[in-house]
Amino acid sequence: MSETFLTEAEALLGPRGLTRDPDLMEPWLTDWRGRFTGAALAMASPASTEDVSALVKLCAAHSIVIVPQGGNSGMCGGATPDKSGKAIILSLRRMHAIRSIDEASRQAVCEAGVILQTFHEAVEAKGLRFPLTLGGKGSATIGGLISTNAGGTQVLRHGSMRAQVLGLEAVLADGSVFSALTPLKKDNRGFDLKQLLIGSEGTLGIVTAATLKLSPGLADRLVLWAGVTSLTAARTLLLHCEDVAGDALEGFEVIAQSTLNDVIDHLPGSRPPLQGQHAWHALIEIVAERGNRPDLQQLAEDMLASAFEKGLLEDAVISANEAQAEAFWLLRDSIAPAERAKGPAVQHDISVAVEKMPEFVDTAVPLLEAAWPGTEAIAFGHLGDGNVHFHVIAPKGVDPLAWQEGDGKKISAQVYGLVTEWDGSISAEHGIGQLKRDELGRLGDPVSLAMMRAVKDALDPAGLLNPGKLVPLAPPLAPLGDRP
Repeated sequence: MSETFLTEAEALLGPRGLTRDPDLMEPWLTDWRGRFTGAALAMASPASTEDVSALVKLCAAHSIVIVPQGGNSGMCGGATPDKSGKAIILSLRRMHAIRSIDEASRQAVCEAGVILQTFHEAVEAKGLRFPLTLGGKGSATIGGLISTNAGGTQVLRHGSMRAQVLGLEAVLADGSVFSALTPLKKDNRGFDLKQLLIGSEGTLGIVTAATLKLSPGLADRLVLWAGVTSLTAARTLLLHCEDVAGDALEGFEVIAQSTLNDVIDHLPGSRPPLQGQHAWHALIEIVAERGNRPDLQQLAEDMLASAFEKGLLEDAVISANEAQAEAFWLLRDSIAPAERAKGPAVQHDISVAVEKMPEFVDTAVPLLEAAWPGTEAIAFGHLGDGNVHFHVIAPKGVDPLAWQEGDGKKISAQVYGLVTEWDGSISAEHGIGQLKRDELGRLGDPVSLAMMRAVKDALDPAGLLNPGKLVPLAPPLAPLGDRP
């Protein structure tokens, strides 16, 4: 059956649209973090929504599993096939057209394979911007960002990807096309079905295009770096900045001193922005959009002066130019490579209520380090939206793979258990994929999980769309004699 399917798929998509070449497929069979490697029957690269629809209908007829894939830059193995070799990878990278940019309505329609950085550059050329960015912007695609409801460093003001999507086009499991690209300010015709697909990681449908919300281009920006005594002090400083700067405040990131030291050691030519040591550092960005140009320098100086008067910070500096602003952000963006240089680690993308995050970190760090001697727990990231990246670095000298599969998994289970006790989420912005699926099944609310399974069964009854990802398996039925 697979040979018949492949012959028909080749005829449908042409030589550029389907490959069985192991060398061409190999880079796309392992996830970005290198944790999961699978096999595939073939890799399909359709060039249009019509091609995707026809291919999905063909897969349904032959019971061929589909693993949708964008830039393959996900953090949880959500776009990697299993090892059976029975699935096809459906790459959206050939669907990279920006169909329109409407300056008047501040909207753009683009296909799923458009790379985020390319999209940024296209809308900036029109005097607009797309206010969602992240470290992987050079490879992440619009479809992947929608499918995982990606976040990034501007969520504090603009929200996650879910807030940026005004309309959506997707191919469902039977090959039918859900077409809802036209945005309406008010539309009360039942369920908001596009929101069901956003964040579904390709398990309910394959995103092919979207209408996205744009913002005015920036006239100016400043980046500030502040040293504070604690994470609680950083939270208080955040509230102060929100009061003073209002909508001009676009980013607020936190970094511990020990983490900054690792970055300085790792990054050639870098230096700390402030003199002396501070328990925690805050990276703050304020912006002025075109048509609304407050004096950012004065705003920054007033904000810091009043913070000093209230005893909210120990030291601070304002970027003198764009190069220095970028240098501050480079320190933040270099945390991950600096961590990798130290050795293996388990990474957790978690959230709790914003006001609880300082207390959570202050509780969890010593608890984890005491429970697992020799480890180092670090937290950094988007304090303003209650999301930190909570990583636990392995003791020196361990075997990386053995530690990841042994103590690493136990540590992750403990971290996720703690987050759940604090009424938080085990995935703030990276998704579930296959990495966290079983943990979601263990810790998730049974009613919510049952609703997710019901939706999956309704939209993909044959289970052909990205199986083994996101949606936990239902618990086995108890033997008949043990049932109530």
